[in-house]
Formats: sequence, structure tokens, C-alpha cells
Amino acid sequence: MATSVLSLRIDRDLHERLRARAAKRGMSVQDYVVRTLIRDDFDERFQAAVEETEEFYGVNGINGVDRVT
Repeated sequence: MATSVLSLRIDRDLHERLRARAAKRGMSVQDYVVRTLIRDDFDERFQAAVEETEEFYGVNGINGVDRVT
């Protein structure tokens, strides 16, 4: 997989919060931020797939069964 570099300038307080959250998981700030971005990207793609499925099958879900929320 090809990689690219992304440089961020963030507030000191935000960096400390990220560092604390990453440390709780035994991760570096960089790894924590990357995992968070990957998870957010997955959530967006999953939601788009759900919406496309609902459009295809209709508002009431598959075979007329309402979606569980």
C-alpha cells in the first residue's frame, strides 16, 4: 500500500487529550489519530451503503420488514 504524509497543527490541549486517550490504549498519538480516521471513514461508508439499500428496497426495509433501530 502506498502511503502519504499528513502534517497537522493542533491546539496543545487537544494534543494532550489525544495523548491521554492514546496512552490508555497503549498507542502513539499518530496511531490513535489514524485509527480514529479509519473508523470514521468506515462509519460514513457503512451509513451510505445502508441508505442505498433502503432506497433500493424502500423505506420499510427488505420484504416489508421494518428496520430495527
